[in-house]
Amino acid sequence: MDRHLRFCANISMLFCEAPFLDRIDAAAQAGFEAVECQFPYDVPAREIRQRLKDVGVPMTGINAPPGGPGEFGFAALPGREQEFRDSLARGLDYAHELGAKTLHCLSGVLDGAAPDAARATFLANMSDACEKAERASVTLLVEPLNPYDRPDYFLKGSDHAAELINALGHPELKILFDVYHVQILEGDLLRRIGRHWPLIGHFQIASVPRRREPDEGEVSYQAVLAEIATRGWEGWVGCEYRPRGATVQGLGWREALAP
Repeated sequence: MDRHLRFCANISMLFCEAPFLDRIDAAAQAGFEAVECQFPYDVPAREIRQRLKDVGVPMTGINAPPGGPGEFGFAALPGREQEFRDSLARGLDYAHELGAKTLHCLSGVLDGAAPDAARATFLANMSDACEKAERASVTLLVEPLNPYDRPDYFLKGSDHAAELINALGHPELKILFDVYHVQILEGDLLRRIGRHWPLIGHFQIASVPRRREPDEGEVSYQAVLAEIATRGWEGWVGCEYRPRGATVQGLGWREALAP
């Protein structure tokens, strides 16, 4: 079995020493074969697409627009259905322009919304979204976020995300398994990776608790990455962390930890 893992650089957090478009060049020069991005919407899609073409790396995935200050999506927010549809449409447009194959749909901060109403809203919104994503040849991702970084976020863990995905039963909806968030929320990482393996659409990594390079903190990334590789992961592993210093100086973990 091929145990090689492919890492992509999240240019919303890595290479921030450079202007946004120049981070694509910096990632390629540092040996990354692809990039991902949280929110590319401040830069015209055609400019990003041209830079990706010039450098010769793909954009693997992006997030849908989050909304205004303090907001983080709308998928589970009752009464915000039109804003969810607008966010999804813009996200799919950018994904199409950039050639991104995944779009992370943000579930939203509940801010007092009743859990049952939020669940029903999420299922209705995501059912419609999955049909649109399938027509666009894009896989939708949903991601549990920990309560320190995103208090009162709708998705409470990987088990919660898996239950909702199974309820919808749509092949174009997957878990964004961010090891950093799942460790804080639930732990038991290797068993959870195995339990949810058929539902995982993307991995992201960062140390816990500081969200730095994955060669520090409480997670044994040597074990986690070996588990992902041994299971035959063919997708990308997103590097979504805040470097301790200049990004390039901290990249030695790739050789030290990767299987």
